[in-house]
Amino acid sequence: MVDAWEAAVEAQIRSAQDRGEFDNLPGLGKPIPGRGLPYDESWWIKSFLEREALPTDLLLPTPLQLRRRAEQVPDEVRDLPTEESVRAFVGALNAEIVAWLRCPSGPRVTVRPVNVDDVLRRWRAERELLAARRTTAATPARRDAPSGTRRRWRWPWRRDR
Repeated sequence: MVDAWEAAVEAQIRSAQDRGEFDNLPGLGKPIPGRGLPYDESWWIKSFLEREALPTDLLLPTPLQLRRRAEQVPDEVRDLPTEESVRAFVGALNAEIVAWLRCPSGPRVTVRPVNVDDVLRRWRAERELLAARRTTAATPARRDAPSGTRRRWRWPWRRDR
C-alpha cells in the first residue's frame, strides 16, 4: 500500500519535472538561507515577521504591549492637532488598560492608566516651544555690526596665503 502511494507521488513529481514546473523557481541555484546557523525553533515566526514587515511588539503579552504603548504616548500625541484629540487618544488607551486590569491575563506586570493631565501639560509645552521656534525662524536676525566689517565666506578647503 505504501509502495503504491510512493510510486504515485514519484510519478506526479516526474511528470511535473517533464512539464518544467520546477524550472525558474525562486532561489534556484542559491544556497539555502541559514544553513550554517544553529537551529532556532522559532525561525518560522521570525521569518514571517520579517517577510510581512510586522513589528516584533506583536509577540509581547498584553500587559507588556500596554506598558510599551503607555511609554510611547508623548511621541504619539505630539502631532495631534487639538486637546480633544489628545484626550480621546489617551482615553482609548486608558480604556484598554482598565479592561485588562479587570480581567488580567499573561504575566503579572504593573500597568497603570495614563494621566491625561500630565500628557496634556507636556503636549502644550511642546506646542509652545514649537511655536516659539517658528517665530524666531520667521523673523530675520538683526546684526549689530556694520555691514562693512562683514567677514567674507570662503570654501573650507582653500586657505588664504
